[in-house]
Amino acid sequence: MKVVIQRVSEASVTIDNIVVSKINDGLLILVGIVSDDTKTDIDWLAKKVANLRVFNDENEVMNKSLRDVDGEAIIVSQFTLQASTKKGNRPSYINAAKPDVAIPLYNQLVNQFEIEFGKKVGTGEFGADMKVSLINDGPVTIIIDTKHRV
Repeated sequence: MKVVIQRVSEASVTIDNIVVSKINDGLLILVGIVSDDTKTDIDWLAKKVANLRVFNDENEVMNKSLRDVDGEAIIVSQFTLQASTKKGNRPSYINAAKPDVAIPLYNQLVNQFEIEFGKKVGTGEFGADMKVSLINDGPVTIIIDTKHRV
């Protein structure tokens, strides 16, 4: 499982001209799932992201987590994060999990993150043509891959 985490001052997800999720200060979390991702990946990632200290403290040092700043979050499935560009110029998505595997894992990640974070989060819609808007704060962008956690 791979995520791109962006600290935002605002973010939203729009589907068919309808805003389905909108937040102010918080994290926009884009997630790419592979077929061998497990509950262990989900548990580790949810805890890691909920406690990731990417918000400034009173000394302007990134020392506070999403929980510490009472922020908000949106988690969006993005299979293109699993793109392989090793061969040719057209990305291959062969490593991305198919919907029958990815949808349950995505839903489990959202649920586990809400448990770790302590409140509801916004989402997109798996497989939908989404328009994701954001204002990256910092900019702060962090990439985490559960396959490289050690």
